[in-house]
Amino acid sequence: MENLKINPDLEIERKQCSFNIEEMAIWWNGGKEKLNDKRLRDSHFFSDPDLVNTIPSSYLSHKDVYENSVEKVTKIVKKLQQLSFNKDNPEMTWDLIFTFRSMFGSLIGSSLLPDHNPLGLHYSMFVPTIFGQATEEQQNEWLEKAIKFQIVGTYAQTELGHGTFLRGLETIADYDSKTEEFILNSPKLTSYKWWPGGLGHTANFAIVMAQLHINGKEYGIHPFIVQLRDLETHMPLKGIEVGEIGSKLYMNATNNGYLGLKNVRIPRKNMLMRNAQVLPCGKFERKSSSVLTYGTMQFVRVIILQDSTNILARAVTIATRYSCVRRQSPINTNSPEPKIMEHVTQQLKIFPQIAKTIIFKVTANSIYDLFSSVRDELNSGNLKRLPELHALSCCMKAIYSSETAKGVEILRLACGGHGYMNSSNFPNLYGFATAACTYEGENTVMYLQTARYLIKSWPTIYMRRKLDSIIAYMGVFVNNPPIKLDGSVASIIRAFQCTTTQRVRLAYTRLNRRKKLGSTTEEANNLSGIELTQIAELFGRTYILQTSYLAIQDIINSVSSELGIVFEQLMELYAITEFLAYLGDIMRFVSVNGKQIDDLHTRLENLLKKIRRNAVGIVDGFDIHDGLLNSALGAYDGNVYERIFMEAKKSPLNKEPVNRSFHLHLKPFLKSNL
Repeated sequence: MENLKINPDLEIERKQCSFNIEEMAIWWNGGKEKLNDKRLRDSHFFSDPDLVNTIPSSYLSHKDVYENSVEKVTKIVKKLQQLSFNKDNPEMTWDLIFTFRSMFGSLIGSSLLPDHNPLGLHYSMFVPTIFGQATEEQQNEWLEKAIKFQIVGTYAQTELGHGTFLRGLETIADYDSKTEEFILNSPKLTSYKWWPGGLGHTANFAIVMAQLHINGKEYGIHPFIVQLRDLETHMPLKGIEVGEIGSKLYMNATNNGYLGLKNVRIPRKNMLMRNAQVLPCGKFERKSSSVLTYGTMQFVRVIILQDSTNILARAVTIATRYSCVRRQSPINTNSPEPKIMEHVTQQLKIFPQIAKTIIFKVTANSIYDLFSSVRDELNSGNLKRLPELHALSCCMKAIYSSETAKGVEILRLACGGHGYMNSSNFPNLYGFATAACTYEGENTVMYLQTARYLIKSWPTIYMRRKLDSIIAYMGVFVNNPPIKLDGSVASIIRAFQCTTTQRVRLAYTRLNRRKKLGSTTEEANNLSGIELTQIAELFGRTYILQTSYLAIQDIINSVSSELGIVFEQLMELYAITEFLAYLGDIMRFVSVNGKQIDDLHTRLENLLKKIRRNAVGIVDGFDIHDGLLNSALGAYDGNVYERIFMEAKKSPLNKEPVNRSFHLHLKPFLKSNL
């Protein structure tokens, strides 16, 4: 298969590209050095025969999928550590954790780990929580062990009966001052920890989020390091009931587990005490704001933005290449069947997803920069911008995950029946994408968190006092000034800013009206839930538009004019499709006439024409290795049908011409004279 020639249809697409694809790849990967590092990693992993899965995982049993993933992921981590930690004792930073997690995550959903992996939470949550919430003394004890995988950890927060509502968690940690120990218990079935990746049979330690009780008094949710299994035998320790929760839509190698605790004693030092501590005598002391306990969640949500972008990039690469090879349905009756990409309806399915991928990329980078900045401020005791980061990360997580899941499904449908096959890799990509819509905060709850920030901020907005940077524009549009919609991206952004501001104003007014009519604050919030989620989503989409627009302008100034034009077109396409999608909201506050809408539709069609010649070049610029795409439809060489057929022949049912069920069941049935 590797010796197949490039499909001539894809060769034509690449030759007609108006920009240098290598320049695009350098930008996408963050520079020439990072691109070379990535290619080295690709070669390092995807050419390793020990990591090749000879049988597609869809043909394996649930048990085999897990065991195969454990074998592969241990080899992958060793190879990653060889590449990443070849310097003497690198200083542990958020950037280093993020970089390693990104490299680790870049291999997820590939041919190496098609069903995800059981060590995912170790680096995405266990290590970051120790780094962010442990004291220096505790870090000295636990961090190096975790980084070197001398222990394997997970993060046990969600319970069978409670997820996003953290205050409702039921696991209890009672402090015993006589022995200076915490006693952890799961008082009922709903308090069992449920969902943590790797908890089932992989992790031997967990950070357990539990309600702290001292002498019968509750002190809120706090993190505790709990050993789950013996380090030699891996048997569960006394009082630990642990296992796997079973098969899921996707991620069946993640080894999601359950955990019940019965009188499990841990030393006092096993409470992560950077933000709060219990003294030996039993006195509780809070060192900083309680919200810092949830700092790990901010980090994970930032990771989700990067993961979602990469999933969408893979999906759109597959659909774009396939659409330039597949031929079907003549546009003119007597003409040959064209590439399906020539159909404008196909372009409308795919090109906005290409644009969204680019926009998501630059916005996610911006949010990571904000996260890094706020984390530095937190380390120096400045909590001022934490609410801003929290509000932003919540709605961004919701938008990115839902838009990625929707985008993958659009792209799967764009590939017709072949997109339904496992060999297309769309089922895995969809499973990966849609999982993020509920983990680390269910999306509706995420929107409500952002809405709470917006409603709380409205009095300051209305008075036009000093505003947080992410809502600064609202001070300009508080009185709904007239917007001149000239069709430019800048004017579309102003329309969104005005619409978002006015929707927040209406939500605030109606919320207070409900309270004046006798509803409690909580009841009013519930009754206003639809509006609150809508304003949060609008706010998030406005942020993406304005942030990406500024970022794209900087990019245009730093790349060749040929590539700059492509970025400009994609930015415009994204802005117009967003405007048309939210036209109903916008028309309530911005004067829009029929001609302006017609003009935007015409520009949309013209943009599809302009982007058409460069579509394959753009996705080639993502520089995604075939091993990571893991798709018969999307391979670089474009030999779709040969690859589909080769994948079909891997089916165990094709190993023999006649399956035994014929003689056992089918033949007697056919002879039974029904």
